[in-house]
Amino acid sequence: MRLGDERESDNVDDQRGSGGGGGRSRSPIRIGSIGGLILVLGALYFGVDPRLVMGLLDGGSSSGGVSTQSNQGLVPQNDSQKRFISQILASTEDTWGAYFKQMGRTYHDPRLVLFTGGIQSACGYAQTSVGPFYCPADHKVYLDLAFFQELQNRLGAGGDFAKAYVVAHEVGHHVQNELGIMAQVENGQSGAPDKGASGSSVRLELQADCFAGIWAKRANDAKSILQNGDIEQGMNAAAAVGDDRLQKQAQGYVVPDSFTHGTSAQRVEWFSRGFSSGDIQQCNTFAAPSL
Repeated sequence: MRLGDERESDNVDDQRGSGGGGGRSRSPIRIGSIGGLILVLGALYFGVDPRLVMGLLDGGSSSGGVSTQSNQGLVPQNDSQKRFISQILASTEDTWGAYFKQMGRTYHDPRLVLFTGGIQSACGYAQTSVGPFYCPADHKVYLDLAFFQELQNRLGAGGDFAKAYVVAHEVGHHVQNELGIMAQVENGQSGAPDKGASGSSVRLELQADCFAGIWAKRANDAKSILQNGDIEQGMNAAAAVGDDRLQKQAQGYVVPDSFTHGTSAQRVEWFSRGFSSGDIQQCNTFAAPSL
């Protein structure tokens, strides 16, 4: 990616090495943790699990799942990874701010919290093992940078754009929150069943993938930030975190009724749709009769 001297976002809270706060807590709406599937499968992937949005999981973090090791202690204040993430977040701010203005709306920037080990959010306490997540209750994206090592080493999805895709996907959930889509899902107004391969969880995740594609197209149109191979890295990352691929790796077979994020092919398809069109109207996964 060509980021050069592009600006860094002022909305990054670096809480790495702080110990992450203590214990479990409950909140009225637990949103943003990757949820039970990742913990059961013992594999890392990212997103928001609407089962949490709809209150079907209790507050607090599960204790199972992958034990991802994070480096505690002193953290460089201006390290390259933080700079890169700050530049990507700034790019999403510029892209979505301009798009919302075009729609006659105001975009409110999310904050991104970097942490190690565990973190207390308005959606409850979460450990690194749940992966990156978005909490609508406090409008923040939470990220342990150790996830990128897991993404590359365990899932075979490395590269700068793979990292950018992770951030853009989580910001995509914030866009859903800004547009009121999450509230519709929470209130059962999405028109989709709660669970399953065509459920509201899968549709939310695929739409966030599509929104990530919109960001990539519009940011590149504005500042030519993409290089050869970047989009392929994004598609590889999208494919790596498909429900079918993760289930097959973890247990040797696929259970579509337990899908929460969509298949590898679906995730690539919807990211590609967003990148090809740059148009929110082309990302209405809830209107699609079949995914």
